Amino acid sequence: MTYGISVTLDQPFDAAVAAVREALAGQGFGVLTEIDMAATLKKKLDVDIAPQVILGACNPPLAHRALQAEESIGLLLPCNVVVRGGDGAVVVEALDPQVMVGVTGNPALAAVADDAAARLRAALGALTA
Repeated sequence: MTYGISVTLDQPFDAAVAAVREALAGQGFGVLTEIDMAATLKKKLDVDIAPQVILGACNPPLAHRALQAEESIGLLLPCNVVVRGGDGAVVVEALDPQVMVGVTGNPALAAVADDAAARLRAALGALTA
């Protein structure tokens, strides 16, 4: 089962994170949270991993539409966008919003999932344009 949308970038990690933020904003997503996984795991477990951040992105109109169709959809909203480095490239990944429809079986979510997926694909596509 494919559950993500991803692109691979050939640029420095910090530049990629900035570009992802800009691309998401261009599609109406704000970044509400940022979790630095490398720093957190180093601090909590004293382990080293490649740079990785989780950006908590939200498009309020889409979130509202999804909540109107499914009260508990907050559990499945495709909010996390992961930016991770390693092996000389940076991978950017987002959950495919169609997963919401598949998990819930609620056809009323299809239109909002289509809209969200198109916006996320456009944002990730802008990164390689």
